Amino acid sequence: MQERGEGMRTIGIEGGQGPAEALQIVQRPDPEPGPGEIRIRVHAAGVNRPDLLQRAGRYPPPPGASDVLGLEVAGEIDRVGPGVERWRIGDRVCALLGGGGYAEYAVVDARHALPIPAGLDFVQAAALPETVCTVFANVFEAGALQPGETLLVHGATSGIGVTAIQMARAAGARVIATSRGAAKAAAARRLGADLSLDALSDDMAAAIGEFGGVDVVLDMVGAEYARLNQEALKPMGRWVVIATLTGARAEIDLARLMMKRLVLTGSTLRGRSAGEKARLIAAVEARAWPWVESGAVRPPVDATFPLEQAAAAHLRLEAGGHVGKIVLTV
Repeated sequence: MQERGEGMRTIGIEGGQGPAEALQIVQRPDPEPGPGEIRIRVHAAGVNRPDLLQRAGRYPPPPGASDVLGLEVAGEIDRVGPGVERWRIGDRVCALLGGGGYAEYAVVDARHALPIPAGLDFVQAAALPETVCTVFANVFEAGALQPGETLLVHGATSGIGVTAIQMARAAGARVIATSRGAAKAAAARRLGADLSLDALSDDMAAAIGEFGGVDVVLDMVGAEYARLNQEALKPMGRWVVIATLTGARAEIDLARLMMKRLVLTGSTLRGRSAGEKARLIAAVEARAWPWVESGAVRPPVDATFPLEQAAAAHLRLEAGGHVGKIVLTV
């Protein structure tokens, strides 16, 4: 660990944007926490698909956020800004960031941090904030998933997908998972999916229909699955879009939407206001964090890479073979 005042290592992007190989270690001044902020000595940082988009120049950080990649970290608080009452130096926390996670230190609004439950190490904890908050905001708030209902999760072995399976099961819901390939379908089944479908070989519409349909869809695929989602949803179903990997333009049957009384919505997390993120973090801590503390929600970590190998971590995520989260260690 470097001594204070020598600056910190972060990951920069050569040329401002580019391929994974453009990621490189750069030195920056240590950040200082302002009023209401804490500084975390980062031990691990989650790698997420929005990081890939930012690296490619397609997802700029919101105003006021660090331009360093990284939306979630875990570590120990080493400095506390004025006005912070809850946290103390030495507390083990994980946190949701607007940016700045790929670094030795990260400054964050104190309201956006969560205590690391006993029994979790920093790598496991770094895999939680972005995914748990995304699933909670979209499945349980926007999608209003209730016990006894059925959730359809596309991209079920992604970091978001594995978390959604576990959180839905912890809430008493049933889960149908879709993923590409028999190995991924088996992995989703092991994580708790009641029905796990291989998008490459299964007749997904028929299988979902035989299961009885779904109440909520968590959609990371976009255009390619639009027809399937409309068929799969029960009356009063909720279709929540959080990514558009196969395209953002889809054909919607408005007559079917009206007849079934469907709700189509979507959201992003990063650009929400500090106050809204604080509200969400508080709701997550009250309802979802007990699932983490009990062990019911423990998203698997697919691979870890040291900070200086951030390019390799991005290539692993881009390749799409992972099951669960990819995490950088610092």
